[in-house]
Amino acid sequence: MKRKLAISVMLVCALFAGTALAAIPGMDEMKDVVKEAVKEGVKEAVTASKPEPKTAPAAFHIGVVTGTVSQSEDDLRGAELMIKLYGDSANGGMITHITYPDNFTSEQETTISQIVGLADDPLMKVIVVNQGIPGTAEAFRRIRERRNDILLLAGEPHEDPAVICEAADIATHTDHIGRGYTIPLGAKKMGADTFVHISFPRHMSYETLGLRRAIMEEACKDLGIKFVFETAPDPTGDVGVAGAQQYILENMPVWIEKYGKNAAFFCTNDAHTEPLLKKVAEIGGYFVEADLPSPLMGYPGALGIDLSKEQGDWPAILKKVEEAVEKAGGKGRMGTWAYSWGYTTTAALVEYGKRYVEGTNTNKLGTAQALREMRAAYDEFCPGAHWGASYFTDAATGVRNTKFVLLRQDTYVLGGDYLGLADVEIPEKYFTIRFNK
Repeated sequence: MKRKLAISVMLVCALFAGTALAAIPGMDEMKDVVKEAVKEGVKEAVTASKPEPKTAPAAFHIGVVTGTVSQSEDDLRGAELMIKLYGDSANGGMITHITYPDNFTSEQETTISQIVGLADDPLMKVIVVNQGIPGTAEAFRRIRERRNDILLLAGEPHEDPAVICEAADIATHTDHIGRGYTIPLGAKKMGADTFVHISFPRHMSYETLGLRRAIMEEACKDLGIKFVFETAPDPTGDVGVAGAQQYILENMPVWIEKYGKNAAFFCTNDAHTEPLLKKVAEIGGYFVEADLPSPLMGYPGALGIDLSKEQGDWPAILKKVEEAVEKAGGKGRMGTWAYSWGYTTTAALVEYGKRYVEGTNTNKLGTAQALREMRAAYDEFCPGAHWGASYFTDAATGVRNTKFVLLRQDTYVLGGDYLGLADVEIPEKYFTIRFNK
């Protein structure tokens, strides 16, 4: 389908075209151009680049599975965007959207059944699960036993790369290797002397999250800042989301007293993010970016920001969040990605799957071209921002996994500027660090 791209989007995309994670000539000179494109608004350009929802019955369906608003709102909003663009399958459109249970760890069989049930639709040609919570691999395996004509895509899988990739055609994840280095680097650039990593045993058992923690610890040593680990309750456990959030609220003053106001805080769970941001704004410390970065990740609830009028307009959202952060006293101390990872991943994987079925993509999974096509799908929904992408390399074997794509977007400091982290060359040593459960 032909797209009419606004000139501003074409210019920005042209500036940032190139190979994954490569240095970009003229980056410094163009920083102001990019900043204004993101901050002042490109909603019109995004809208112009998108087709109107189809009114005729769709030739095929795409199933989308996300969390609920309470667990992962951004993922869900991305699904809503694709329904607006391509229509709900219940009304003759393309998209079938369902949500998995909030307590997915204890309701895994329900989750699996929900995902597998999408394959009952004979028109189903793509299934996207974002986030790929535990059970996604098993659901994909069961689908594959029944249907080999469905493209299976997982965003932000919680299961180990080898497990999810045995069943999925492609999985995408934030670049836990690259960000294991760039997040502490960003903290140092912002002025931090200590890096506080907050998580819990379930998350630390995941290879991707556990490996990133190991890389962060090594990066802090190399960068000359102190690394500490703090344990917080699992929101899917007995205390629930409310109890986990209350723990963060109560302990942040203790941690600030213990580590000082030059400490940067990072947590691995969405539910922990809101109270963490609230306290950073109130009492000090730094926050580079969320585990799944987004202007919506924690900021609205933490700072009482009403974004109902800006819904879906990411530049306007970023601007309003930035104003609230500055008013709260967090200017220059709090960062994010200009566009939501969760939102973009849902939309990008749907778009990638659509292009695959329609034959717009080369359909050569695991190739350099497929990697470029995945980046193009992410860029489609982030005019003005810059993405880097690469395939995952297993540290133990040195084998490149071409079914597991890692992506990262540059970090924007609210009330400041971009940190230039998307184009940082990651030292080779971090690709050889191993994860020990």
